[in-house]
Amino acid sequence: MDTAHTGSRGSDRLPGWLHVLFLTLLATATDEFIIAGLLPQVADDLGVGVPAAGQLVTVFAVVYALGAPTLAVLCERFPRRTVTVAGLALFVVANVAAALAPGYWWLMAARMLAALCAAVVTAAAFATAAAGAPENAQGRYLGVVTAGMTAALFTGVPVGSWLGGAFGWRATFWLIAAVAAVAALGVLATAPAVPGGEPAPLRRRLAPLRQAAVLRVVAVTFLAASGGLMFYTYLGAYTAEVASGSGGLLPFLLFLVGVAGLAGALLAGRVTDARGPRRALCLVLGGHALMLAAAATQALSGVHSTVLLSLVVGCWAVFAWGLNPPVQGSVLAVAGPEAGMTAPALNICGLYLGTGVAGALGGAVVGAAGVRYVPLAAAALMLCSFALALPPVRTAGRITRSATAAEPCAAGR
Repeated sequence: MDTAHTGSRGSDRLPGWLHVLFLTLLATATDEFIIAGLLPQVADDLGVGVPAAGQLVTVFAVVYALGAPTLAVLCERFPRRTVTVAGLALFVVANVAAALAPGYWWLMAARMLAALCAAVVTAAAFATAAAGAPENAQGRYLGVVTAGMTAALFTGVPVGSWLGGAFGWRATFWLIAAVAAVAALGVLATAPAVPGGEPAPLRRRLAPLRQAAVLRVVAVTFLAASGGLMFYTYLGAYTAEVASGSGGLLPFLLFLVGVAGLAGALLAGRVTDARGPRRALCLVLGGHALMLAAAATQALSGVHSTVLLSLVVGCWAVFAWGLNPPVQGSVLAVAGPEAGMTAPALNICGLYLGTGVAGALGGAVVGAAGVRYVPLAAAALMLCSFALALPPVRTAGRITRSATAAEPCAAGR
C-alpha cells in the first residue's frame, strides 16, 4: 500500500496528519508575525531603539524568502517527514535560544535560524499535503495547510501578544517552541511516508529555476502578494481615513480579516479541486482585484460607511487568503512531481519578496498621494498578476488529473 495517499477518493474526512500540518504552519506563521506586536518590549529589554527591534521582523522575512528555495534544493532528496521533523526540532531550538537571548545580536541570530527552519518546514508541509492527498482532493488539502498560516493572524498572534504583555516577550517564544515540539511529535507519529527525490546532480535539482512556466507562476505570486499585502499593511491608516471617528473599528476589522481569510483558504482549496488550479487562481486574482477596486472607490468617493467598509474588507480577505491553494497547485502542476519541494519553495520566496515590496511601495504611495490611493495601486498590481496568469501553460503534475488545469482561465467550456 502507498502510504503517501491515504483516505478514499470519495471521503470528506480529513486525516489526522493534515491537522498536524495545520498546527505546524500555525506555529511557524505565529513566529513570523508575533514579534511585530512586541517591539517596544523587546527594544526596552535589550536596550535598543524600536527601529532596530523592527529589523528583527525584516531579517526574518528576508532570510525566509531567500532560504526557502535554497534549502529546498538541499533537502529535496530526503523523505518529507524527516525534513519536517528535523526542521521543527531546529525551529524549537531557535525559539528556545530566542527566549534565552542575552542581547540583541543573539536574538537576531536566533530569528535567522528560526526563519530558515520555518522556510524548509513550510515547503515540506506543502509538498507532503500535495503528495499525500487522494485524487481530486489536493486543493482541499493545500487549503487546510494554508489555513494554519491564516489562523495565526487571529489565534496565535493575539494569544502570543497577550502572553507577552502578561509575562514578558520571552514567554511568547517559549509558547511557540512548545507548540512546535508538539507538532514535531505529531508529524513523526502520523505523517505519510512521502519519499524524497531520486539522487540527481545539482543542475537537475535546479531545473525549476529555468522553467519559464514555473517562474511565471512565481511572478504571479509576487505581484499578488505585493498588491494584497500592501492593502493589509496600511489597513489601519486606510480605516482611519475612510471611517474617521470609529476608533474601535480596526480591531474588529483585523479579527474579520482572520476569520474571512481562514474561510477563504478552505474555500479556495475546494474550488481548486472542482475547477482546476489555474481557473481557481484566476478566480481568486480577479475577485481580489475587484475588491481592491471597491476599497479604492469607497475611499475616493468619500463614503464614510462602517458597514460598507466591513463588507469590503471581509470580502477582500476571502480572496486575499485564498491565494495559496490554487497558486501552489498551479506551480506543482507546471513543474511536475519531480520538482518536489523546490517549486513550492520558489513560490514561498515570491510570496515573501512580494510582502517586503508591499510595505515599501505602499509607503511611497502614501507619501506621494495619500493612503486613499493605496488600494488603487494595489488593484493595479493585482490586475498585472491576473493578466500574467491568463495565458494557458503546459502542465505536468499529478494535480492536473483532478481538473482541466491546462485550460485557459477564461470561461469554462
